[in-house]
Amino acid sequence: MAQDISSLNGEDYLEGKSPCCSVSEALSQGDKEYDDILELNQFDGLPYSSRFYTLLKERKELPVWKSKSEFLDTLAKGQFVVVSGFAKTGRSSQIPQWCAEFCLSVQFQHGMVVCTQIHSQQAVDLALRVADEMDVNIGHEVGYSIPLETCCTNETVLRYCTDDMLLREMMSDPLLERYGVVVVDQAHQRTVATDVLLGLLKDIAVQRPELRVVLLSAVELGPKHLVHFTGSAVPVIHLETLGAEEVVYNTTGDSYFCSALHLVLEIHHSKKQGDVIVFLVTTQEIDLAHDILCHEGHSLPPHLGELLPVAVHPGQHGNLPIMRQEAAVRTRRVFLTSSPNEDFFWDVSSISFVIDAGLEKRYVYNPRIRTNSVIIQPVSTSQTACRRHLAGPTGKCFCLYPKERQLPTEILPRIVESDFTSTVLFLKRMEIAGLGHCDFIDRPDPGGLMQALEELDYLAALDNDGNLSEMGIIMSEFPLEPQMAKTILASCEFDCVSEVVIIAAMLTAPSCFVVPPVELKPEATQCHMKFQHPEGDHFTLINIYKAFKQCQQNPCCNEEKWCQDFFLNHTALLMADALCVELVDTLKRIELPISVPAFGSQSNTVNIKRALLAGFFMQVARDVDGSGNYFILTHKHVAQIHPLSGYGAKRPKLGLPEWVLFHEHTFSEDNCLRNVTQITPEEFIQMTPLYFFYNLPPSESRDILQNILNHGASYQKEKHPSREEAQENQTSERCVIQ
Repeated sequence: MAQDISSLNGEDYLEGKSPCCSVSEALSQGDKEYDDILELNQFDGLPYSSRFYTLLKERKELPVWKSKSEFLDTLAKGQFVVVSGFAKTGRSSQIPQWCAEFCLSVQFQHGMVVCTQIHSQQAVDLALRVADEMDVNIGHEVGYSIPLETCCTNETVLRYCTDDMLLREMMSDPLLERYGVVVVDQAHQRTVATDVLLGLLKDIAVQRPELRVVLLSAVELGPKHLVHFTGSAVPVIHLETLGAEEVVYNTTGDSYFCSALHLVLEIHHSKKQGDVIVFLVTTQEIDLAHDILCHEGHSLPPHLGELLPVAVHPGQHGNLPIMRQEAAVRTRRVFLTSSPNEDFFWDVSSISFVIDAGLEKRYVYNPRIRTNSVIIQPVSTSQTACRRHLAGPTGKCFCLYPKERQLPTEILPRIVESDFTSTVLFLKRMEIAGLGHCDFIDRPDPGGLMQALEELDYLAALDNDGNLSEMGIIMSEFPLEPQMAKTILASCEFDCVSEVVIIAAMLTAPSCFVVPPVELKPEATQCHMKFQHPEGDHFTLINIYKAFKQCQQNPCCNEEKWCQDFFLNHTALLMADALCVELVDTLKRIELPISVPAFGSQSNTVNIKRALLAGFFMQVARDVDGSGNYFILTHKHVAQIHPLSGYGAKRPKLGLPEWVLFHEHTFSEDNCLRNVTQITPEEFIQMTPLYFFYNLPPSESRDILQNILNHGASYQKEKHPSREEAQENQTSERCVIQ
């Protein structure tokens, strides 16, 4: 087969021509005669193993296999193609392989194949599966690239990666000239990164007519998607698949949470075979359901078998190994999850029951108060269809809502309800690289866009013409939010790079704190208090990281047990450690100074706060009444410090600081400030751009700052200065990086 494909003329293949037969006919003929002619692997030249033929039989049973000829013909004739099919159709594993065959047929003269995924773990799982099916070594012909981990080479034929990793790659290769085919999987999820990628691919495709773009979707894409690239509908290939054999709707109006748990126990008592997947709404519900089912499982009669609840949180997939492996005999797994995890169960064939609450939690960014609001809303009809198909043609789906409930047709794109600041910084960088236009399928919220530009302006990432400044270019090199990137750059000036890099890594990685069951919370609190630093939570994170590294370097210390003993998340700390290495490598690559660690000295403490304020001066609050009611300067909102903070209920005798800098404000969930460090108003005045200060809304807190500024800085004019005047008035005592 390798000889047959390779002998085809490359230009004829791209134009959909062949001297004897079409490519699809050649490949189809090869499919029929695999056992006779496929002796050498067309990608590495080695003989196929027996496992290849075993997996080949399984692959031919997938619904996508029937569409192989149609797909290859469509890919040869046009630049764009859409393939829609639910989980378990094989779209995510087979289509990229066929794209690799397409590129091989023209000797990779236009590049290799890249396939994007939303989640890192899916990219890894698919790469491992596809390498096995193609009978090649992972990291060579097939590989993956995810944040903090790369398993591929320059010669990799097919690479799976997250969509944000491909965007970062475009900073050095804006036209994606390494690739002949770009496969965008899960296009229906409408994440910010996916929408930005599709917007840029439209411009790239015009400049590179030889590039092929393939969109994979679990559901049929809307008209806006289909006309996005060419102005007319692109070809769509629909994969046949069957959903749950039986769908039952809830008409009682009972609580979906209680109904879901009752159904799980009823299914288990029925002794019908198959695992269960339950779609709940919040993380708290997932954890509570896990605890309840664990408790109920212990009291079940032995003859029913084991009931094994598995919590799968959005973005935290530590239980994926349990999902991927086969369940033990007489063990029923109950996967507890929520949106947007529908696609995570694409290869869990043991699921026979789906329980769907029909709701999801979404974070909607409010640019006016610079924080997310949490809303609970019905899932879309496309999401319910995705969930239903996980049960398979013989399974059963329980919908915990009335059949007549009106559901939205499509998933609302994240780009219209997310913080857009990091995306604007990236797009400004792309303008420098020559991609001056990103044609979005849905335009971002105008208020969010203006707020993003304003914030980048305050951070000195933009020049007076609104283009990316030198500071902005350097900030875009870091895989961090712009405020944190600015903080790292400020740390280079204040000789506290080592400490600030740790803070950045710890805040970017998932939380290192494990929230234990209620009965163990006092013990966990006592353990966490051992790491507390009197200056604030940012300093506490440094203490935890340094203690973790100390344990790592001690041959007598078991780091996993150490984390368990102190109620810390081992995986999160490992991720933070890897992030530290990446950030230091980035600093070295762009030749920025890295100071010697000096944590603990008074000067180092002051410098860390200065660096933090250089990036997070927009996130400062003041205790207005001495009782923990913190007034946020930028939008006059009052919040409290989170109880898990070092300034929370654990240290009432020490009192609360009057002025604090915070990393995050969770508005709708608990109205709390998270990761808080005490500052002085003088430090705030010193590090804050004056044109930002004079844009603060009037308040008593602003008057206090104005009074300090008037008496502590003789250069200050009586009138409010313009931005240019404010910059000219910055003295040598102020932060020069602004």
